[in-house]
Amino acid sequence: MVRVILVGSSGRMGRAIADAAKAGDAVKIVAGVDLYKIDCDFPVFDTPDQCDVEADCVIDFSNPSVTFGVIEMCKRLGTPLVMATTGLDQERQDALQKLSESVAVFTSANMSLGVNLLIRLSKMAAAMLEGAFDIEIIERHHNQKLDAPSGTALAIADAINDTLKEKDTYVYDRQSRREKRDPHEIGISAVRGGNIVGEHEVLFAGRDEIISLTHRATSREVFAVGALKAAEFMAGKAAGRYNMNDLIDSIVQ
Repeated sequence: MVRVILVGSSGRMGRAIADAAKAGDAVKIVAGVDLYKIDCDFPVFDTPDQCDVEADCVIDFSNPSVTFGVIEMCKRLGTPLVMATTGLDQERQDALQKLSESVAVFTSANMSLGVNLLIRLSKMAAAMLEGAFDIEIIERHHNQKLDAPSGTALAIADAINDTLKEKDTYVYDRQSRREKRDPHEIGISAVRGGNIVGEHEVLFAGRDEIISLTHRATSREVFAVGALKAAEFMAGKAAGRYNMNDLIDSIVQ
């Protein structure tokens, strides 16, 4: 059984991860880190520097303000890290890269296995359809989400663009653009409303046909399951950078 320290244990995703771990038998949450406390069956520390529990992996699903403390904790404990917190600036990204020289670091813009399969399928489609199809990405989230477009939408666009022989530009808003669509662009649109957990659709619009690839999350459990799968994958890994492609490859092989 993989022992996990869960940073952000009292947040919505932290609670979802703890519940998913309890429902299975592959991962055990042995400690949490969070300023806010809820009833749980593991000790919860206020800050990362207070945590001294032995573990096989750390999952951070908290806030960028905690990132440097989490990095120092992983250095001190020698524990692999699954970084599920998004919105990290360049300084924090650089710190993660430095950490990967001494411990294993897993990063992903989205912890859902389904979303990452969507990214892989989108890359395949883009490679086959380049030059003949326009590409549009539409993401939908709840009305409390702060960033737009989502990090996942940008990750999809980046993955597609890396596949294309001739790179496309990103267009986020056509309201002020009184011109025809450039064939070398990827449109990215954001929708905010209600309690939509997360939807991402990739449209390939060609002459007389449209191909649509869609992932729809109906609960946060899909992200929790992905984070736990990542923790299982990372336990015992050598220092270095890992991502969802590595995890998916390990599953399909």
